[in-house]
Amino acid sequence: MANLLYKEDSPYLQQHKENPVDWYPWCDEAFDKAKKENRAIFISIGYSSCHWCHVMEHEVFENEEIAAYLNAHFVCIKVDKEERPDIDKHYQEVHMLLNRRAGGWPTSIFCTPENKPFYAGTYIPPKPQGQMMGFQELTEIIGTKVAERDPKLFQNADEIESFLRPADKPTEATQLQLQIADTFVKQADHNYEKAYGGFSVAPKFPHVSTLTALLNIAVINKDDKIKEMVRFTLEQMHLGGMYDLVEGGFCRYSTDQQWLVPHFEKMTYDNGLLIELYTRASLQFDDQRFLVTAKESADFMLETMAEDHLFYSASDADTEGEEGKYFVYEFTDVIALLSENGYKQEQIESIVKTQSITPEGNFEGQNVLRLTVDERPEWFDDVMSLLHSLRQKRVYPFIDKKVQVSWNAMMISALFTLSDIDEHYLDKATLHLDKLLETMFIDGKLFHSALIHKEPKVEAFLEDYAYLGRALLKAYESTFNEHYLILAQQLANTALTNYYEDGRWYFSKGEFVTEADIGDSSYPGSVGLIVDLLLTLGAFVDTKYRRFAFKTLEYYSQKLSKTPIYFPYLMDQTFRYLKEDRIIKGKGELLKANALTLTKTQYPYTKRYASNEADGFMICGLQSCFANTDDATKLDALIQTSF
Repeated sequence: MANLLYKEDSPYLQQHKENPVDWYPWCDEAFDKAKKENRAIFISIGYSSCHWCHVMEHEVFENEEIAAYLNAHFVCIKVDKEERPDIDKHYQEVHMLLNRRAGGWPTSIFCTPENKPFYAGTYIPPKPQGQMMGFQELTEIIGTKVAERDPKLFQNADEIESFLRPADKPTEATQLQLQIADTFVKQADHNYEKAYGGFSVAPKFPHVSTLTALLNIAVINKDDKIKEMVRFTLEQMHLGGMYDLVEGGFCRYSTDQQWLVPHFEKMTYDNGLLIELYTRASLQFDDQRFLVTAKESADFMLETMAEDHLFYSASDADTEGEEGKYFVYEFTDVIALLSENGYKQEQIESIVKTQSITPEGNFEGQNVLRLTVDERPEWFDDVMSLLHSLRQKRVYPFIDKKVQVSWNAMMISALFTLSDIDEHYLDKATLHLDKLLETMFIDGKLFHSALIHKEPKVEAFLEDYAYLGRALLKAYESTFNEHYLILAQQLANTALTNYYEDGRWYFSKGEFVTEADIGDSSYPGSVGLIVDLLLTLGAFVDTKYRRFAFKTLEYYSQKLSKTPIYFPYLMDQTFRYLKEDRIIKGKGELLKANALTLTKTQYPYTKRYASNEADGFMICGLQSCFANTDDATKLDALIQTSF
């Protein structure tokens, strides 16, 4: 019999509706029951494409004996962290406080009947493993102690709650200086992995905001060494493994040093951020391979991960309970396929070697494709098409069809960036943006997420305002439709009203008051994005927005100056604030007609603004315009003279 989760829209909660655990969604009814019956509360947080969430479900939540004990002694609550990031952020802070290390998913939280947390973990196995207590033993201890109102446990819970209250005083400000970029580069260089690029050994994440900040610094400072770090990393990532050579799109991360064996889930945010970076890199390095990667990924997202001009959240790593089953290949299957399609033995041997395909395999006896050469061979497209035909006979991984504003906005920004090079993507970007606004911005109120074709219920958080505002400004710079500029300003004003206090930003201020992230984890934190939005509005609309940006940078300056490597997006916006934007002004039609040329402008903090002040192009700083020309190809050189 289904539990109460069957009423929920969230795909993650739906995955757990048949568990023998009597799950509640996050609701007052659950907390009232816990208090009334003096039961401990167990809160489990995860998301639909999380591999270890699936493992814990199978091992723990489908275990009849464990479920029976939970049902008798606990109130159990399931939370989709993508649907309620405010709840997740709160309990990640609990995990950090209790364990002195970052958490992860699944997140397992135990609370008193009054909902005061006292124990936090991530994946917990059903039985003891090494030094790790098993879930069954742990719940029996907690259930007993709570039922007996153990004084020590409840005292600890009170102390923990007091530590979770945000501090009221800002840290001491440090003067913002250009040397912050030098510190950032030194710290990035220290972490740089020379063999295959990236900034760790294993596992390896793409670190898009770090690469973007390094590229901006390299271009401005004309530093070829930094530029090569970025180029080499991008080249290594797109050779395959973490990048899906057959269908396009990037997986979440690589489990090894070589970007070879991915964690096979594909997230909308990763692909949006990487499409934008690869598009920019194709121009900075004059490398068509990077543009091909960006287009393949965009096409994958548009064809497989979107419906009715809205992007889904993610596709799963697992198929039919096996990680990567959809994506990998048997050596003998590939040999037979190539032979059946007319490839000769010598060609087949070269093809499988070039794609890292071996009899023993590189992932649990199967093969993940990764090129061993930098350039795609002439047979590449045909062979990928054949390998795709093998996949079409398989079950596609589960897709979470939840629509999230911030993640959709990342993809929309990427499509507008790509449209400067290939106009084919402009209509797609505009249609997706307009549909997102129609679906999630209702009667002047912005929402955070909704299952596709369902009414949104969860109101927006700071990241939604920041990412959508940035996407609207990208749309304005591509279309020069003032409606987008006005909406971006409206979102910024609402964010300032609801989430800003004297330089400090909050992620949420509803049921949970949570601090906004200044660091970048899975994707850039909302403080960096809101500063980006404010700086652009400061250049386009009113310098007051630039003052709010400065106050923000000043508030976080001490942490930022000391270890900028932890805050790459915000560091990049600091560097931008100090170097200042350059604005190319001209009539909207003229700017649109020269989009590709304008995109090739080297200075990374160059903006475009429609103006009827002159027939040609004007180049402006924040205070005044200093040059004009009728020739778009001269803009780059004229901007360089302003430094």
